[in-house]
Amino acid sequence: MVLVAGMELEQARVDKFAERMFDVLNSGGLALAISIGHRTRLFDAMGPLPPSTSEAIADAAGLDERYVREWLGVMVTGSIVEYFPIEDTYVLPPEHAAVLTRRACPDNLAIPMQFIPILGRVEDELLSAFETGGGVGHESYPRFQSVMGEMSRQTVVSALFDAVLPMVPGLTVRLQDGIDVLDVGCGQGRALIAMASEYPNSRFRGLDLSSEAIAGARQRVEDLRLHNIVFEPMDIATLDESGGYDLITGFDIMADQALPDRVLQNIREALRPDGVFLMQDIATCSRLEGNRDHPIGPFLYSMSLMHCMTVSLAQGGVGLGACWGREQAVEMLGTAGFRQVDVRELPNDFMNYFYIARP
Repeated sequence: MVLVAGMELEQARVDKFAERMFDVLNSGGLALAISIGHRTRLFDAMGPLPPSTSEAIADAAGLDERYVREWLGVMVTGSIVEYFPIEDTYVLPPEHAAVLTRRACPDNLAIPMQFIPILGRVEDELLSAFETGGGVGHESYPRFQSVMGEMSRQTVVSALFDAVLPMVPGLTVRLQDGIDVLDVGCGQGRALIAMASEYPNSRFRGLDLSSEAIAGARQRVEDLRLHNIVFEPMDIATLDESGGYDLITGFDIMADQALPDRVLQNIREALRPDGVFLMQDIATCSRLEGNRDHPIGPFLYSMSLMHCMTVSLAQGGVGLGACWGREQAVEMLGTAGFRQVDVRELPNDFMNYFYIARP
């Protein structure tokens, strides 16, 4: 036993928790270095290489050797890259490349690591919000839309045609024949552009609050020479349209909305009577105790604290948060006027729920 502040503590439990804190500290450093490895394409360069020197790896990636060598130190001590000291060579094992390279899509776990440095940038602003209330605005998160675009391509677009759209009976046939589709909170428009390319007879419109994201989406449309799709900057809480769409999609959009109830009501009003709202959101429970065993629960709550909740509060919103959960989602959809709500999951996808809501 050890005596701390007048309390007797079991030393073994103290030591065990301290060991866990060291693991957290090491993992934080690894997350930052993995983000760098993704952005510099070091993982992609190392993937096909045999055991190689730091010079050879730097040459393959087109980077400065000294920085690459120090980065490799992080990777070796973090058991991500193997090191052979006699030959002074490094190799990325194929089992690790299978979850860290762009070729690994949709399983590339280096992509979400980029959120760690993005969130770290706002710590001082967030501390002020802790003291005074309010929130941290979208403008404080450079690159957030870019990373969300990468995540969308991996988590939504990769499964869009084989699994997501077929969840709605008859939808793919209707898309082939030609319908009106709206994507709210479209970001850089990757999912909508994929649909517009696949279904030339349908008409597509994407809305997002971020002018930066919309500009990127428009550039891709121009590059692809698509003529059945438009993108517009708009706060979807101000959408005021009636019965204009057969399908409305929303991929991971609700958590940071200022007025999510109004957004859902606007979506309901914009649908035709036989239309459908297809919403993808994080697979969580609405009560904290239901998320204790979530595989990435701490990360999701951190994302909520340091982005989703606070950007909503910065707009004077309700601060719904990333872990608003299935139960609250179904309730809010019902309140918005959706009479039928089915919740689906994809095999081997623990991250997402797909809500099929009909007026």
